[in-house]
Amino acid sequence: MKIFIKNMVCNRCISAVSKIFEDAGIATVSIKLGELETELPVTEENLKIIEKNLQQTGFERIKDSTQQIIEKIKNLIITKISSLDIADDFVLSEFLSSSLHKDYSLISKTFSQHENVTLEQFFILQKIEKVKELLLYNEFTLTEISSKLGYKSVQHLSAQFRSITGFTPTEFKKLKVHNRQALDLI
Repeated sequence: MKIFIKNMVCNRCISAVSKIFEDAGIATVSIKLGELETELPVTEENLKIIEKNLQQTGFERIKDSTQQIIEKIKNLIITKISSLDIADDFVLSEFLSSSLHKDYSLISKTFSQHENVTLEQFFILQKIEKVKELLLYNEFTLTEISSKLGYKSVQHLSAQFRSITGFTPTEFKKLKVHNRQALDLI
């Protein structure tokens, strides 16, 4: 039985959800961001217990097929950005269309109607959060960050960063409070 779960954005989320099912005595076949498959069908009684435990941990079972698609889109974008391997000629529409085997205009329209933000804006917001993270870890130079996240230049990254945060990347690093957002809240 496939179960779709909202707000899974990292490997720790996978571990947390896996533990919820394990504690409920439900064997899983596979688990990945936003999706879990059980060995056997889950009873309604067990589903209610699992839903309660998921909500207490910040997750939510997705029953609606449109929400399932939106969650897949978010997970694809978050995973792509986390890979730090975005070419400067990366095209979001082609990536999502080929990954989901759907027309991009349908994907985009569905996402925008339900999330109140366009796919492109969501992608940019996710990249900016990754830039904040990388700046704070101080592992890469701004040039390296720019290259890893598909920006054509450091100037482009800096301009986009400033338009979203109100700070240049250098100013952001100097702040005492770094105003990062959880990825599942974007």
